[in-house]
Amino acid sequence: MNPRWNGQFSRFHLVAKTSDCGRSVVRVRDIEIGGDDFVVMAGPCAVESEDQLLRTAEAVAKAGARLLRGGAYKPRSSPYSFQGLGEEGLKLLRKAREETGLAIVTEVMSEEDVELIAGYADVMQVGTRSMENYALLEALGRCKRPVLLKRGMTATLEEFLCSAQVIATAGNPDIILCERGIRTFETATRNTLDIAAVPVLKTVSHLPVIVDPSHAAGVRSLVPVLARAAAVVGADGLLVEVHPHPETAMSDGEQSLNFREFRDMMDDLEPYLALRQESRQPGPQLVAAGGHD
Repeated sequence: MNPRWNGQFSRFHLVAKTSDCGRSVVRVRDIEIGGDDFVVMAGPCAVESEDQLLRTAEAVAKAGARLLRGGAYKPRSSPYSFQGLGEEGLKLLRKAREETGLAIVTEVMSEEDVELIAGYADVMQVGTRSMENYALLEALGRCKRPVLLKRGMTATLEEFLCSAQVIATAGNPDIILCERGIRTFETATRNTLDIAAVPVLKTVSHLPVIVDPSHAAGVRSLVPVLARAAAVVGADGLLVEVHPHPETAMSDGEQSLNFREFRDMMDDLEPYLALRQESRQPGPQLVAAGGHD
């Protein structure tokens, strides 16, 4: 480990990598996140209708996604933007799971909603604006559902792991870290993907790490490229926004892939993931030749 990191991250003892715990796997139904598989979570930013959600669920499942993402409650920056369908959206997510077998990941915004959303979701997502909502994090620590924790848009990695430690201290060790881009002075993209965060987090923490290339880019054409980068640097998976018709999406259409683009992205990742698997295989054993005088 880089000497600069000694003591900086190890104080988060429940989420820091140790000699006793080098890697943890978060199990979601029959899915292992943080193991050998590269797990893709995909779906619309916001649940808009039954037709929109079920069509998307079928398309992403066919292309290889293992979890369906979809926002029932949307913490939008503008009060005039679509705020989500609420519990009706949760019911639609449950129906999509029943029809496709995909596990469900959806955002929880308030500690008051934890119990309700846990009744529908397989993974509880903490959005970037809620990373330092400690009342919510503590409530999720008491919840028996895995938590997908997104990095705050201006948070350091130390602050990020501090939030993970809050959840773990409250009793929930099943945490997935998500790098989703940070706010910088650059304006060509929505955020700046901190690709170095992935190998750093994988070095100092035993928790699984995934990447959200959609929010990092904010630009549809960049999502597959950033997804490829995430696979190359060792991320455990992706969180990607997909919509039947991104141009009419009620939330984040500019960064959402359509079905064909998502399928092409998944196909494009295959050779990179194959190389990852090959690099993990033990090499041939060299046997020293012995001789006699």
